[in-house]
Amino acid sequence: MIRVILAEDQGMVRGALASLLGLEPDIEVVGEAANGDEALTVAAAARPDVALLDIEMPGTDGLTACARITSRVPGCRVMILTTFGRPGYLRTAMEAGAVAFLVKDSPARELAAAIRRVHAGERVIDPALAAAALSAGPNPLSGRERDVLAAAADGSTIGDIASALHLSEGTVRNYLSSAIQKTHARNRIEAVRRARAQGWV
Repeated sequence: MIRVILAEDQGMVRGALASLLGLEPDIEVVGEAANGDEALTVAAAARPDVALLDIEMPGTDGLTACARITSRVPGCRVMILTTFGRPGYLRTAMEAGAVAFLVKDSPARELAAAIRRVHAGERVIDPALAAAALSAGPNPLSGRERDVLAAAADGSTIGDIASALHLSEGTVRNYLSSAIQKTHARNRIEAVRRARAQGWV
């Protein structure tokens, strides 16, 4: 049996996935989690063959959880299953140690087949997303530029961002200016929107 855990914050979606995979004769769902922190705890306890993670979850997201699981549960192969097929997310997921990246609108039979392929040692990437990631190129934003843009996303003032990130206001302005230029945006709101659309923040 291929032992799988699921991490998905929407209970109905998580339950549906568990039920669908439970119909497969060679796949057993051995744990479920509603966020990234729970996923790490469940993975450490269950020691599954495969962890299926959503990206957008409260608290620790799927990409962060992926890196932690691959580090602390070495035998577990991580698959990302998401609604958000963004090129930057694919790149980040691969860097975090994921071996598969699929979008949720794939047919259920493809998910089971992908789990079997991953368990056999293969990588499985949604082909359209792989092509988009190659054409998009690498994330142009530095780590600090990503931090500042993420902090600016809720409309925080320069002072609020500076305080939250322990930076001077001038440094925050410089990072925002640089991020705006790199995303070819007119202002920080547009820079946040463009960076999110690419999966850069």
